Amino acid sequence: MPSKPVSANVSVNQDITVTGRVLDDKGEGLPGVNVVVKGTTNGTQTGGDGSYTLTAPDQGILVFSFVGFNPQEVAIAGRTTVNVNLAPDTKTLNEVVVVGYGTQAKSEVTGAIASVKGEELVNQASQNPVSSLQGRVAGLQITNSGAPGTSPDVRIRGIGSIAGSAPLYVVDGTFVPDLSFVNQDDIASIEVLKDAASASIYGVRAANGVIIVTTKRGKQGTPRINYNGFVGVQKVTNQVEMANAQQYATLINEKNGPNSLATSLPSTDWLKQTTQPATIHNHQLSLSGGSDKISYSFSGSYLNQEGLIKKNNFERITARLQTDFNATEHIKLGYSAIFANTNSRDIPSDIFYQAFIAPPVLQPFLPNGRYGDPNLIGSGLGNFSNPQGSLDYYNQKTNGQTLVSNVFASFNILKDFTFRTSVGINYASTKFYNYRKADSLTTAQVYRGNTLRKGFGRSSTLQWENTLTYDKTVGDHHITALLGNTALRTRVEQVIGSINGVPPGSDANYYFNLGTVGTSNLENPVDLFTLASYFGRVNYAYKDRYLLTASFRRDGSSKFSKRWGNFPSVGAGWVLSEESFLKENGIFDFLKLRVSYGLLGNDQVVNNIAIQRASFLAGYTSFFGGQANTGASIDTQVPPNLAWEKVREGDAGLEMRFLNNRLTAEVDYYDRRTIDAVFPIPVLTSPGYTNAGGFYANNASFKNSGVEVAVRWAADAGTDFSYSVGFTGGYNQNKVLSTAGGDAPLFAGGLPVGGYLTTVSRVGAPIGSFYGYQVQGIFQSEQDVARSAQTDAKAGDFQYRDQNGDGVIDDRDKVIIGNPNPKFSYGLNTNFRYKAVDLQVDFQGVGGVDIYNATRGVRYGNENYTEEFYNKRWHGAGTSNTYPSANLTGRNLDPSDFYVEKGDYVRLRNIQLGYNLPKTLFGEKARIQGIRIYANAQNLFTLTNYSGFTPEVGTSYDPTRRPYSAANPTGYVTATGSNSGTNPTSSGIDLNVYPLSVTYNFGVNVSF
Repeated sequence: MPSKPVSANVSVNQDITVTGRVLDDKGEGLPGVNVVVKGTTNGTQTGGDGSYTLTAPDQGILVFSFVGFNPQEVAIAGRTTVNVNLAPDTKTLNEVVVVGYGTQAKSEVTGAIASVKGEELVNQASQNPVSSLQGRVAGLQITNSGAPGTSPDVRIRGIGSIAGSAPLYVVDGTFVPDLSFVNQDDIASIEVLKDAASASIYGVRAANGVIIVTTKRGKQGTPRINYNGFVGVQKVTNQVEMANAQQYATLINEKNGPNSLATSLPSTDWLKQTTQPATIHNHQLSLSGGSDKISYSFSGSYLNQEGLIKKNNFERITARLQTDFNATEHIKLGYSAIFANTNSRDIPSDIFYQAFIAPPVLQPFLPNGRYGDPNLIGSGLGNFSNPQGSLDYYNQKTNGQTLVSNVFASFNILKDFTFRTSVGINYASTKFYNYRKADSLTTAQVYRGNTLRKGFGRSSTLQWENTLTYDKTVGDHHITALLGNTALRTRVEQVIGSINGVPPGSDANYYFNLGTVGTSNLENPVDLFTLASYFGRVNYAYKDRYLLTASFRRDGSSKFSKRWGNFPSVGAGWVLSEESFLKENGIFDFLKLRVSYGLLGNDQVVNNIAIQRASFLAGYTSFFGGQANTGASIDTQVPPNLAWEKVREGDAGLEMRFLNNRLTAEVDYYDRRTIDAVFPIPVLTSPGYTNAGGFYANNASFKNSGVEVAVRWAADAGTDFSYSVGFTGGYNQNKVLSTAGGDAPLFAGGLPVGGYLTTVSRVGAPIGSFYGYQVQGIFQSEQDVARSAQTDAKAGDFQYRDQNGDGVIDDRDKVIIGNPNPKFSYGLNTNFRYKAVDLQVDFQGVGGVDIYNATRGVRYGNENYTEEFYNKRWHGAGTSNTYPSANLTGRNLDPSDFYVEKGDYVRLRNIQLGYNLPKTLFGEKARIQGIRIYANAQNLFTLTNYSGFTPEVGTSYDPTRRPYSAANPTGYVTATGSNSGTNPTSSGIDLNVYPLSVTYNFGVNVSF
């Protein structure tokens, strides 16, 4: 049988040369467009006029892609010329951001809102999501602590209040005090509402800005499983070198006289003795998916982090559940819930202070096994604690649970209306025990009583919100209107007690009923706070060119005498690039001018501060007829009329995009004024009130003004290479405008030695400015002393400047010597990708800030010195004119600019190198979508002139500080039951600050 003839119509692909041009929507050539033959790595880029030349199969398909434009596939079909017009990617250009109670296209926003997507955070190794924002948002100042489980201090656009400076956090619609319970991998986006216009919809809660967190929600499609985990080690960075035993003995002999201490004693480096390389590991597993009726997202994570101090440990387990139901075409139901359980083994709150001052001649242990005692060395060095004994005998553990949940129902009413009702719950509980076994470790460490102290606290917040939204587009007009109300109730209760005589044993034996009868003490503080709010907002856009936003909120709070306040705002925007005179400008792809003004309130004051209260104490008990009668005493003064603390803020901004939307820039100027600030007034007499040092009232006004800049460049530099570079920078100037009582200043920043006050808040100066004497040199001889205004000084002492020339050094010679509020903050964030390799490098820093290094001057007697002091000290005429003698006592400890150092720094915040394994390694049967391995280093180096552990200094560290919902204005409660929130008038003082660590870790991401 003859063979069948081959048809002449069958063709074989042949390579041909294809040329063409790629144009944008305006008909202009697009340079740098990637042109690739589909299914291959064969490709090129367009030139400056958008032209390209490529060898490709005559029946192949070309893929054109470029940042900011929709990709396009075009069949060659034997043609030698293929021209393409790329359309702008409206989804990318009109980025949607989360605003209060809704979303809005970024191009239509009239306020200052910064948005950070979850994929930008996932490559950070931070244990708190807020820390990952450092250097990524202009105007956002974050101060981290190296202590495991603690939350960073956060300020948006400076300090605007003494009563409380923390922003409002909103997680999936529920108000929370911080983000310590949130796993970073669960976050879809974080929005930072910085100006009054964007934040005013939250009214009284938004005076310090708002941080909105939206967690990931399930999407329609097949189920996806993801694992992300890392292990690593942390080490103390910028270790402070202390004097060794020989150097210390030399200094003591100079101070107390020759031969006071032998120079041949063994040496202990107490900072190294008490610290350790700390391990850390984190694991997260998630499952998500959905259909057209239901979507879901579940995840669980485990974090275990050792502290830099030995015996310190923190453990966190989190679980997140989220489900959305499309009940009908017009009804949607859903919920989200996050649960976190934490356990920590705590350390003494002053352990770094103990290690810093401990004499190096003090040994951890003596040959007989007892702890070394400073009073048994030489003629006795003083009542120092042995830090090793403090660590060994400190027995405290803390456990906490947090549940944050939100349930909602959404109804589409008619065509353009949507009604949404939601209930949010924020429940937190914490418990701790502290057991101190009776023993005598050293002269200063004598413990008696076998004392057990335990505490339990519970905070519950119920938040009910209802909103009605109208969204309508008619021709060139787009209007969105919102009406809503909020009802919120927070209740906090703590039970804290102690008893002696509890026998030593394990955790299971620590109960009050095992103690000695008659030695117990019990406290049971309870607090209640309620809030009612009504709000509305209108957004209007005409031709996407002229924009207007107006909002109004009325809040009623139980915290104030004048309970109700009104908070309006207005914002306007003009998209100039849509005007005919700029349409074909060739420079701007997008240009928008926006201005806004608004009024905010601040309720971060102590609950019931305006209510007269009575104290019920055992000492007030009286007996009548043999019966005990409980007594009470009114021992506090309250303000007669406490009103809202208000913030008035104006903002003007420019948003720009250039070079085919690859370069974006945003510039803001703001002027933010706090009026009727809640500020303490000193009481002239002390009539027995516990707050005789001052009571809070509306007594001051402050100002923050500055400029913010955010610039980003993103580009595909080739078929296999892409990169992006982002810069954020902010300048802020803080100033006290007025205070009550004739511009009376507020002194604060107390030190534990001598009752020294190191800061002042007064008119014309920043809040919490450092205050003291100016040192003009060191007295070199007794003759210098005799000719000075300090006739009681001696050679080697500080010589203070006589500011008023009256021949006397006193408080009238004190001046402003430093500013703890940074003037500049900035960040540089870069991402690079070449084929399967990716690299992320982030820098961050601050400038124009000072630190009061109190560790230099907290001296009672024979504390240790730093090696720097030893090398630079005065020890004879002409040896130093900047550092005093070893006899650092008396007036040498007065607050002065000797203790103030520049706190400017630049830090390599994060560097991560990742590699995506080829899918061919897995095979189809493994069902693995991708595996990425990475190595990461955090805080790798810091460039600074500060001599302490870290220039990142907020307030003194308290390791018992735990996230605890609304237990006090800052949302923290300590194991001792006392408030320990950040006080802006005492910030920037380095005293017992827990140092930061450099972290090295290795991790893997696996998706199925």
